[in-house]
Amino acid sequence: METPEDQLAAFAARYAPEIAERGLAAIARMRQRMPGAHRLVYDNYNALAVGFAHGDRAKDAFVSIAFYPRWVTLFFLYGSGLDDPAGVLKGQGARVRHVVLDSVEDLERPEIVALLDQVLARHGVASGTDGPLIIKSISPKQRARRPGAGV
Repeated sequence: METPEDQLAAFAARYAPEIAERGLAAIARMRQRMPGAHRLVYDNYNALAVGFAHGDRAKDAFVSIAFYPRWVTLFFLYGSGLDDPAGVLKGQGARVRHVVLDSVEDLERPEIVALLDQVLARHGVASGTDGPLIIKSISPKQRARRPGAGV
């Protein structure tokens, strides 16, 4: 039987190698920052998303890493309420804002660290425990995971 870690690696492997590597590295970096967070995996129609949450329900998530065929995105699920003096957050929705990650090192940029600090102050998770990796859903129908690939 496959472990959740094996399943996540298999989901990521369907993406171009540079996207899979960047996405998995971003997840690892976020896990170092918040080791107690539950990691909720959604292999959806449009993207592979891993939410970081203080519980095991989707509504408990506060940030997520999403893989798309051409980029990896860090989503702030309550981003509209964050103080963003550098103006790095994109999006016009009522709640969610995002930053496209050109590299995993973007997670160390001071303006992104400041945003993550705000999120953790509001939605903190236990830092001393090893939060679980939970496969929440796998969509039976999905868009192509690599640029130029057919459905």
